Amino acid sequence: MSDIEIITKIDRIVEMHKSGELGGEFMPEDSNPHLNKSSLENYLYFTLPMALNYQRNSYTLWEAALNTYNDKETKFVFSPKEVLEKSFEEVQKALTKYRVALQKQKQTEIWIKLCKTFIKLFDGDIRKLFDDLDNDIEKIKDFIQVKNKKDFPYLSGIKICNYWLYVIYQYTDRKYKNIEKITVAPDTHVCKATLKLGVITEEEFNSNDVQLIVAEKWEKLLKNTKYKPIDIHTRVMALE
Repeated sequence: MSDIEIITKIDRIVEMHKSGELGGEFMPEDSNPHLNKSSLENYLYFTLPMALNYQRNSYTLWEAALNTYNDKETKFVFSPKEVLEKSFEEVQKALTKYRVALQKQKQTEIWIKLCKTFIKLFDGDIRKLFDDLDNDIEKIKDFIQVKNKKDFPYLSGIKICNYWLYVIYQYTDRKYKNIEKITVAPDTHVCKATLKLGVITEEEFNSNDVQLIVAEKWEKLLKNTKYKPIDIHTRVMALE
């Protein structure tokens, strides 16, 4: 299938999504406390749960995050400084009360590790990451995925990092210099839909590097079109 034929299909998919034929009008992240978009609290709310957003239903994750935030006994987990003042057991209890963390040990460790990173590198203010790197997607991804990968467990992954950057763009006041550098977040659903559309081959789909291949293929396909890769993420995912 030619690139032109695929883009024509994408046009149709976008129209179907806009008309509600594919569902998805309510996004998982719409479950949020509607904080001031520019506030640190808002940035942290849309950052910390993202690291636990793998191999699970995104809607239930963000419902759990909202319940955790709205409970005065568990709300502290969204403050890195408060997290580090608590015992591991206290953080674990708060994260598992509404099932933000499904893996009690591992996911509590991930959450605490990220809080330590935010304190160590940004004095707890994740907004400094974007400010210090000029809101440049390439610089941000290099900082997280290459230079400091171990400090950002799971948030540095290809899928989660790109989708997190998109969520920050959608739900905070952040504006990027080069939003087109946010690739399609290649989760299992997107990879399957990408195969179905003919963007990748069966061999590529079965490759160990399928996530990287999918991200690169979409970036190349949509270059010089009216679409940015992240624009079609939700629409493509709805196909699977």
